[in-house]
Amino acid sequence: MNRHIHYKGYEVAPVAQRLPNGLFAANLTIEKAVANQSRAYSFDALDYFFDEEHALAYAFRWGRMWIDNRQ
Repeated sequence: MNRHIHYKGYEVAPVAQRLPNGLFAANLTIEKAVANQSRAYSFDALDYFFDEEHALAYAFRWGRMWIDNRQ
């Protein structure tokens, strides 16, 4: 399941990747478009969860904190 949000000028796109062992890896891509250029940052396996929704929520929260710390 994939969802995108816009937060403080960034597009935050978390992904819950199902692994062979049944866990979900919380992955994240953050993009910011500035002056006709796009910068993308990818973060894989931020943590692992038994539930897909928990993985997505964690990646959202982690992305918002990352953005807040950069401003």
